[in-house]
Amino acid sequence: MMAPAEVVALTACMSLPANTVTINPYFRAHPGKSGEIKALLPKFIERTSTETQCLFYAFTLDGGDIFCMEGYTGAEGVLAHVQNVGDLLDEMLTLADLTRIEFHGPAAELDKLRAPMAALNARFFALECRVP
Repeated sequence: MMAPAEVVALTACMSLPANTVTINPYFRAHPGKSGEIKALLPKFIERTSTETQCLFYAFTLDGGDIFCMEGYTGAEGVLAHVQNVGDLLDEMLTLADLTRIEFHGPAAELDKLRAPMAALNARFFALECRVP
């Protein structure tokens, strides 16, 4: 069981802007391409670190599966990110398949993404409730 101080720290950690939108892309590496993908990931990090509307960004790996956990201030932050890393994403898609992509956030922000992200066959999850 967590001590009260740990609960407070965890809750404070989850405080994000009300218009936060997260992207949850899942990739599966093509056979023999994991090394090239691992070499590409720091380029995404370097490029994304320049984005003022990026709230968090990290890659996690499980064998040949790659997940990027990322959050942005509003749909505008998402669109700016996609434009910023578009060439890197094109390169990633020569090394891995996009197996699933989800966008999570307030319905009004997700509505701004539906048309620009239509080609991705994305899922859109509207925020129902959250810790303030």
